[in-house]
Amino acid sequence: MDTETLLARFVRELSSLDPVAVWAHGSLAAGDYQEGRSDLDLIAVLPGRVTPGVVWRIATAHARLRELPLAAGLHCTYLTPSTAADPGRRHLTWAHEELFRRTVTPVTRCELHAFGRVLHGRPPAGLLPPVEDRELTDFVVRDQRDFWRPALDNAPLWTRDVWVDLGLITFARATVTAREGRLISKREALDLLPGLGAPTEVVEDVRSRRYDTPATPTGQWTADRARLTRDYLVPAIDALTASYD
Repeated sequence: MDTETLLARFVRELSSLDPVAVWAHGSLAAGDYQEGRSDLDLIAVLPGRVTPGVVWRIATAHARLRELPLAAGLHCTYLTPSTAADPGRRHLTWAHEELFRRTVTPVTRCELHAFGRVLHGRPPAGLLPPVEDRELTDFVVRDQRDFWRPALDNAPLWTRDVWVDLGLITFARATVTAREGRLISKREALDLLPGLGAPTEVVEDVRSRRYDTPATPTGQWTADRARLTRDYLVPAIDALTASYD
């Protein structure tokens, strides 16, 4: 399996940095991973400061993976024991074949505690503090209000598959988390969306791209899909966020 080969090689490439732990979250850990379609979302905990020399070694490790299938979808954020507990800290991250800094969100932290997959070293308990229910709810509602809702005003974005797919799935997952305090998989989100009022034809379009062999979309369907998605998500997100203001 290409995924397991890539993961094993990645852990070996990091061995010179003596990582405290390497974990998987997201679809790979949740049991909803689709090889060749899902990203590989990883967290590595390094033993000491992330110095310029360490950054160079991280970039080199990722560069060595480029020959392997699926390597472009491997994303990893690098923590240390002294920085892991700070939810606002922006950590060095390799994603989309470049280095930048981002936070480890409450959703990711909850995933790691609930079903994170340990690829190497210590488990998340003891290295990451647990996330309180209110912190998780506040985050998913804020993400819908401050990121996804403004993005719906940018109509051209919604002609792209990734925005339709993630926009709908993230809304369903946020709704369940806000109402029930639990995390759900992308497959569960797709199953729930029709009951939440999402347009069935768009949900099935997303499902086919994730789990089946999708048909080549026409220009008309791409435009219709964008309109249907935006017409659904605008009032749905407004209603969700208003109930938590």
